[in-house]
Amino acid sequence: MRERFLELTQLNKTYDTPTGPAVIVQDVNVRMHEGEFICLIGQSGCGKSTVLSMVMGLNEPTLGGVILDGREVSGPGTDRGVVFQAPALLPWRTARDNVLLAVDQVQGRQPRAVRKQLAERYLALVGLEDVADRYPKALSAGMQQRVGIARAFALEPKVLLLDEPFSLLDALTRMELQDELMRLWEEERKTVMMVTHDVDEALLLADRIVMMTRGPAATVGDILSVPFARPRCRIAVQSHPDYYPLRDHLLAFLEDSLCQTASAC
Repeated sequence: MRERFLELTQLNKTYDTPTGPAVIVQDVNVRMHEGEFICLIGQSGCGKSTVLSMVMGLNEPTLGGVILDGREVSGPGTDRGVVFQAPALLPWRTARDNVLLAVDQVQGRQPRAVRKQLAERYLALVGLEDVADRYPKALSAGMQQRVGIARAFALEPKVLLLDEPFSLLDALTRMELQDELMRLWEEERKTVMMVTHDVDEALLLADRIVMMTRGPAATVGDILSVPFARPRCRIAVQSHPDYYPLRDHLLAFLEDSLCQTASAC
């Protein structure tokens, strides 16, 4: 397991506006080792998704940079698998063909039959082997997001980047996909950076939780190590004696950020 596998160093993002520079995030420093699962949390508008978009290579830092496995991130790449809030599937392609798009990116020289089998394998990993020939409109929201997760894993990325992937789902489906993600992570041990606003979700999934201060000019306010043993079970995590003290610590941080924002307005 390599340390300093993903490094965010003095990240700053500033936009020019008619009233002067708008600093969204500044001096963000995070070090992740290979196979680690980190969640970014913070109030709305604190720059969580901005940080993630810079790791994706979709948003160029104003200052600082991102290093992945010893190489600087300078744009999008197949070494990063991405799952957004909405699954963003192509509606005219079947579930298999949506996953096949990712397989083609990294296994393009393989015969089509082999690539098709790989796409079906990743669908099977998320429990969708029986719906490979269905189009997105015939799938539930949770199933569509499973296809999106399968597509991200099919890239065989070095790091998986998740931008609130379950926030648009109902509570039961959300819990099912959290459990599914935990199972996949145990099997694949991908390095994962996930944005969430859900404290319970972060405590269930993460090894460490990076807490962002209020925006604008947000930065890392604190980093919390999550002590729960893996593999994890939801009931065992929530019954752990440290669960509620850690939960209270996270909520207190978020409430303090909200109070600071309110007093500044």
